[in-house]
Amino acid sequence: MGSLKTHEQWSSRAAFIFATVGAAVGLGNLWRFPFVAGENGGGAFVLVYLFFVFLFGMPLLVSELGIGRRGQLNPINSTKLISEQEGANKNWSSIGWLSIGIPLISLSFYSVVGGWALYYILEAALNTFDAIEGVKSKQNFDSFVASPLQLFIAHTIFTGLAILVVGRGIKHGIERIVKIMMPALFVLLVIMVINSVFTADIGAGLTFLFTPDFSKITPAVVTMAMGQAFLSVGIGVGAMMTYGSYMPRKFSLTTSAATIAISDTLVAILAGIAIFPIVFEYGLDPSGGPELIFVTLPVAFGQMPFGYVLGILFFILLFCAAFSTAVGMLEPTVAWLSDRGLSRPRMALLAGGSTWFLGIVFVLSYNIWANVRLFPNTPILQEKNLLELTDFIITNLFIPLNAFLIALFVGWIMARKSMVDEIDLGDGLFFKVWHFAIRYIIPVAILIIFITNFQ
Repeated sequence: MGSLKTHEQWSSRAAFIFATVGAAVGLGNLWRFPFVAGENGGGAFVLVYLFFVFLFGMPLLVSELGIGRRGQLNPINSTKLISEQEGANKNWSSIGWLSIGIPLISLSFYSVVGGWALYYILEAALNTFDAIEGVKSKQNFDSFVASPLQLFIAHTIFTGLAILVVGRGIKHGIERIVKIMMPALFVLLVIMVINSVFTADIGAGLTFLFTPDFSKITPAVVTMAMGQAFLSVGIGVGAMMTYGSYMPRKFSLTTSAATIAISDTLVAILAGIAIFPIVFEYGLDPSGGPELIFVTLPVAFGQMPFGYVLGILFFILLFCAAFSTAVGMLEPTVAWLSDRGLSRPRMALLAGGSTWFLGIVFVLSYNIWANVRLFPNTPILQEKNLLELTDFIITNLFIPLNAFLIALFVGWIMARKSMVDEIDLGDGLFFKVWHFAIRYIIPVAILIIFITNFQ
């Protein structure tokens, strides 16, 4: 594999947890989860989502961190090295390629939505939401996304900030930013929840979020919940494998994985508790789609007590979540390039510049190319623009595919002893349950869901 650099390591367990939670907690929790739950029946979707997070996400999270720490390299070289050590086919390194390709492509459209959060911090600060009505809020959003220049500037600033942080390395870049952003994110989220408890329709919000309507559960919804769980926890997108390679052996892999999964799920649920009571209090639509955050909530902020401050805080919260995940998306590619002995700042610029350039396609998907539909005859895809289509394909196809391959690789290719050593709990009951799930339950379940959904 040529000359490979020795990786930096996390300076502390707290830094590692902040970074991994930051990579997991993102727009998937604060932007995507509320509107997907709203569109798919609320409580029923939440139950299926939680099922996948803890019975699928946790074992897979342990697996990804284990691969990274075992290989001590980027996803491509870690999977290649382990394959060689286990005498397996070198094509298993395709997991590594997926774990770099998925986040790199995802960041190209993710940064566009991250740019929306940046723009809306400015809008909130300028008091644009004051007494705004639904029609006007929709016009504001439509006017913003219809401007290629405004979207391009926001996309460029967001991507540029990610390049700057990743280019400075683990200790001087990623650790420094997540140590600030993650505590701030949790504090801001708690403030939003407290506001909803005392000033919004908390009863209607909790009923919607936690009362299941199982008639809403269709194969498509199950697949969507699985994709959302994998996306939310950060499964199959390369960040966990990469961050795991910087993980000292003194850190407990299982404790870390549990902390990540619980923290991530807590953020998603708290986001729902913060958002839905506001939606019901002001008679808004809980199934408002992606516009729920950027069209619906500004109307509420414009009417509620302390709405000016809460609006600013909410969009700062959204930006923090988006940015910490963007850093985790860029890192796998930069790690791969840097492992070859190349300059990290230059490789961050190269990788980030590539995803920025591809992101121009998604900037244009809301204006100049707004009417472009690649699959006009496929019901589930026919109304999706280029950004929505790419998000759907990545979330519902490629991330579960990579998760499926990771389960097979860890369950059937890696020696049992290799993972016993990484999981650090011995060969007891926990390990046996985990190993059985990775070998049989998770791969079979993913296959069944795919077959059922795409018949």
